[in-house]
Amino acid sequence: MRLDLLQALNAERAARRAAILVTALDGSAQRLVREAGIGVDPLAGELAARLRSGKSGLAEGGDVFLTVHVPPPRLVVIGAVHISQALAPMAALTDLDVTIIDPRTAFATPERFPDVPLLAQWPEEALAALPPLDRYTAVAALTHDPKIDDPALVAALRAECFYVGALGSRKTHAKRVERLAQAGLDEAAIGRLRAPIGLDIGAVSPAEIAVSVLAEIIAALRKAAP
Repeated sequence: MRLDLLQALNAERAARRAAILVTALDGSAQRLVREAGIGVDPLAGELAARLRSGKSGLAEGGDVFLTVHVPPPRLVVIGAVHISQALAPMAALTDLDVTIIDPRTAFATPERFPDVPLLAQWPEEALAALPPLDRYTAVAALTHDPKIDDPALVAALRAECFYVGALGSRKTHAKRVERLAQAGLDEAAIGRLRAPIGLDIGAVSPAEIAVSVLAEIIAALRKAAP
């Protein structure tokens, strides 16, 4: 790889932006396509599909190889609740980098969340201490407490996280929409919030709800561009 391409790729990776290296198999050319430029690239459709899958491979036609560099996806869970206890280990199995945030120290304990990064802080403080939220981050708000959930939801929607979901009934969500609008979010941003959270699979137990949430996160990550 040319030094200038390597430097450009490293810059994209450091900024947690996706990029794809397009290499002609005959050695005649090599170029780097940044995430922001995929839409105008001659291989736009295939490059977008590769980003969704996160997998490298030969382009259609077999004359170029596409090397995909995608930031590791993250999951920030707001609320050290029973659903989170089931969700965290399952999400880790799918290679999501999981962090739990909850200022309630009675819930946010290492005993309840072994081997999971756990921040017993208010979301504003915790998110300031973490790498910035981005398009490769999912946020799931599970406390049912607006004082805890809402600041994280506002931050996640403003950062255009690829998935933002919140626990609660439709009635609860209607009140949440009013609060988010008062916080300055427009209709389009609020419309990206998945609530009630999770796929509608009839989940009842915390573990079943965790499955529905994780499935919805994976669908958001893989079925559409982040």
